Amino acid sequence: MSMLRLYTRVLQLLGKEARLGWILAFANLLLAGAQFAEPVLFGRIIDVLSGNLSTGALAAEAQSPWPLLGAWVAFGLFTILCSATVALHADRLAHRQRQAVLTSYFEHIMQLPLTYHTGTHSGRLMKVMLQGTDALWRLWLGFFREHFAALLSLVVLLPLSLYINWRLAILLFILCVVFTVLTTLVVHKTYRLQGEVEEQYSDLSARASDALGNVALVQSFVRIDAEVRGLRFVADRLLALQMPVLSWWAIVTVITRASTTITVLAIFSVGITLHEQGLTSVGEIVMFVSFATMLIQKLEQVVAFTNNVFMEAPRLQEFFNVLDAVPAVRDRPDAVDPERLQGLVEFKDVSFSYDGKRPAIADLSFTAKPGETIALVGATGAGKSTAIALLHRAFDPQSGVIRVDGLDVRDLTLAGLRRNIGVVFQEALLFNRSIADNLRVGKPDATDEELRTAASRAQALDFIERSEQKFATNAGERGRMLSGGERQRLSIARALLKDPPILILDEATSALDAVTEAKVNLALDEVMKGRTTFVIAHRLSTIRHATRILVFEAGRVIESGTFDELLARQGHFAALARAQFMVQETSRASMAAPFDHAADARTS
Repeated sequence: MSMLRLYTRVLQLLGKEARLGWILAFANLLLAGAQFAEPVLFGRIIDVLSGNLSTGALAAEAQSPWPLLGAWVAFGLFTILCSATVALHADRLAHRQRQAVLTSYFEHIMQLPLTYHTGTHSGRLMKVMLQGTDALWRLWLGFFREHFAALLSLVVLLPLSLYINWRLAILLFILCVVFTVLTTLVVHKTYRLQGEVEEQYSDLSARASDALGNVALVQSFVRIDAEVRGLRFVADRLLALQMPVLSWWAIVTVITRASTTITVLAIFSVGITLHEQGLTSVGEIVMFVSFATMLIQKLEQVVAFTNNVFMEAPRLQEFFNVLDAVPAVRDRPDAVDPERLQGLVEFKDVSFSYDGKRPAIADLSFTAKPGETIALVGATGAGKSTAIALLHRAFDPQSGVIRVDGLDVRDLTLAGLRRNIGVVFQEALLFNRSIADNLRVGKPDATDEELRTAASRAQALDFIERSEQKFATNAGERGRMLSGGERQRLSIARALLKDPPILILDEATSALDAVTEAKVNLALDEVMKGRTTFVIAHRLSTIRHATRILVFEAGRVIESGTFDELLARQGHFAALARAQFMVQETSRASMAAPFDHAADARTS
């Protein structure tokens, strides 16, 4: 994306603040004109006092300096008041819109599919959000407070100087050309380097976030020094790339300072020569010296503006790349909210491939009636998780159709569909908030009594009541203040509060010890009652009482039936059972039926 296009997008993000932006732009135009009244009036006053007016001017005795001085005061007051007003409203605009864009960005990334988040580090997304919105804020603020006025000043100054004395104006034009060429050269030299610098900033953020997120691993394997060295290496590489960029822009600054003296000397030299020939007045010479000083100041602001855009460009490019990412799954224009569904799920000839070559799911067809428990088993990568992901529209099938209560899931709003589906994950996902807040994710308006009831049914009330703050207890980052079994029971209580007609159990007890698993299985029994339940399972002992078991291999269902029917067929499922020593343990496993009945929560 070119820098011009990039900056255009920055201004487009003003959104509803655009009207105020136009008002500030007009105020900047007035400022640009008013600022040049001072040097013009200054030069005219000198000519009036000295009686040395240039050709075509009124005679000195016909003019009094007081009206000119009064006009100078009026223009000065206007400039001060207008500048203060622009600065105040520019600040407010930039702050308001930064928060608006930040919120919009956050909403956008939360809507992106899980596949996007799987391939993008969360630390990088946070860095892009914070640095991107800060860059927008700085550019908006600078644009309306300084940069736009500087650009408009150049537009006003150059024609005005030509009108007053074209011979002296040529020097100002030469100065502008030199600045333009120099700035273009530096931008061309450093644009790619700054992009590499920003990549290193992203790596630095991702690496630090990764180490902090795995601090237990870092400490237990004595890797603190190694991680610090790794971070220092990235920081050193960042500095090595940043230094050449800073050097080039330092050259621009030095030349800018030197050009002030050179230009003023040139104006005096040419002005004296022209004055000797009667082609200019002393007042005009003084006026053009002021013009030159002002022009240098405005050019410095333009260079600062260019430098700011240039330095922010990689951050903004990253920001816009994320903002332009289109969710693979979106609501259709005519999508409807289904309210509460009954739970009849139908897959008909459903196929899906991640890469367009190897099918993850091929010609999948089955029906799950309300209240049934459907177990999906098979090796890792067989297609179990993909099938369930298609149900709650993490993706859409490339062929075939999935219906819930006879409605194509693509005809339903995403929010309406997912409101009817509850998920208990293998890893209990909790916010760094209170237990009550985590439970209310399932039902935001749940009462305290409803929280207690759900926690009791999920076998979680005992450990909640034992804690000093009870439901106000903070779960910690990712729930680390709680044990694995406690986290899992809270996730089940959360599903109970949501009360969805369709439930997905994703290997929900595989990481638990036997005693904790028994408690969680009792909770799962409770949450499964009266719901259409899909169980992704590796441990076959947990799906003994499923209504139907679908055995997956290479994206296809190769066997289907009840637990006993599949064992009797001596097929693929029976081989899996033998591999898990279940055939010999059938009688003993049947004694564990109260615990096994609900523990169909497994991941593939």
